[in-house]
Amino acid sequence: MAKDRSLYRREDGVSLIELRLSTVNQLFDSFDPAPFPERSLDNEVEEYILGSARDMPVGEPLKLVFYLPPDQLAGTEIGDLADAIHNYFDYRLQAARRQLRLQRRDARITLAIGLAFLIACTSLRQLVFTLGRGTLQEIAAEGLLISGWVAMWRPLSLLLYEWWPIQRSRAIFAKLKTVPVEMRPLAEAPLALV
Repeated sequence: MAKDRSLYRREDGVSLIELRLSTVNQLFDSFDPAPFPERSLDNEVEEYILGSARDMPVGEPLKLVFYLPPDQLAGTEIGDLADAIHNYFDYRLQAARRQLRLQRRDARITLAIGLAFLIACTSLRQLVFTLGRGTLQEIAAEGLLISGWVAMWRPLSLLLYEWWPIQRSRAIFAKLKTVPVEMRPLAEAPLALV
């Protein structure tokens, strides 16, 4: 039988992202004055949840499990906690969508600028060759050609590569905005859990 090398425990085919807390308030940014369902997650909690979700395939089901002392379990509604977490990741999803939309717009603008510059450089290169074929003309012509293609680096980078991480984040935020949330007694927390 193959040994499971996953960093995360699984229950019924679902990977668990588990956190041990002394209070529910540890989940949220202490400087955020918003009411409970709209509060921002604490940066460290957010990074832990996102890092854990990134470790797993996007299609793999997961669940957030928070281990709390009995007094905290009694005073917290799971629905309110789940709503707060889902609202936060929905906000992050909307921000990622906006970021991708703006990046695509920037890519189109920089592509138009880059192409115009490349055309101008190649036209100037041809003009330089009409002046003759000396060493200076060769240097100027090659410099114009290189400059034109260097101007295309940023648009091509935006169009081909830089959208992938944002798209992956969007998929993770979409998953986390609906992730099941569970609270369990602190006594049930695995020993290896920090």
